[in-house]
Amino acid sequence: VQLQASGGGLVQAGDSLTLSCTASGRPLEGYSLGWFRQAPGKEREFVAGINWNGYITYYGESVKGRFTISRDNAKNTGYLQMARLKPEDTAVYYCAANSETWIVRPGVREYGYWGQGTLVTVSS
Repeated sequence: VQLQASGGGLVQAGDSLTLSCTASGRPLEGYSLGWFRQAPGKEREFVAGINWNGYITYYGESVKGRFTISRDNAKNTGYLQMARLKPEDTAVYYCAANSETWIVRPGVREYGYWGQGTLVTVSS
């Protein structure tokens, strides 16, 4: 499966933004989906994950209550809705797919398929 992340941009603190992850090559429903982010000089960090049918979601502590992960398998697309953005949310955001459909895993190494990343910049 190939993944394409999009929707990043420059926003102000407190704003909202929605990222999309579009899959091609294979149906996205065959994978659990994760969002990760990487800020300059920092390691890649788990943001959120969702299993194949959307019944199971999991969030990193720093985004709980502000971000929402979802997916539309009919559109082969996953989403990350980000609300109340903070300057510390500034990073390149990546979507990734894991062939373990029922399990949501937070580890970078658990995902075998990655999109190219989309930059989110939050100004104060």
